[in-house]
Amino acid sequence: MQLKNLDNGAALLLPDDLLWSDEHAWTPAVASTSYLITGALLIQSATRQAGRPITLVGAADMAWVTRATVEQLRLWAAVPVGNATGRFTLTLADGRSFTVAFRHQETAIEAEPVLGFGRFRADEWHKLTLRLMEL
Repeated sequence: MQLKNLDNGAALLLPDDLLWSDEHAWTPAVASTSYLITGALLIQSATRQAGRPITLVGAADMAWVTRATVEQLRLWAAVPVGNATGRFTLTLADGRSFTVAFRHQETAIEAEPVLGFGRFRADEWHKLTLRLMEL
């Protein structure tokens, strides 16, 4: 799995065993309903054009990343989404590819040291949760 920064072409390898936990929990169809003064039901429906969540989660015993990877992800997540910034290509292990951005409205990155305490070394292993959205 790879996350590639579209601003500068830098790529970061991610473990292939990260699980896309909300892959089937989203639909492009959206609707709102309300009742008119006559009592009739009004349904307004449309297709979402973007925003599909992609939450990548590692199990407790797999999909670990180094502290250096977490720090690079944090630097990338600190850049706001613009016309040419804050956009990435996520390529999954099965070859599917998505243009994504970090979900700044939530905690975009969660990382916890595998050992339960941090030693602050670049090669220290972390469990990772990464929250992205498809653009």
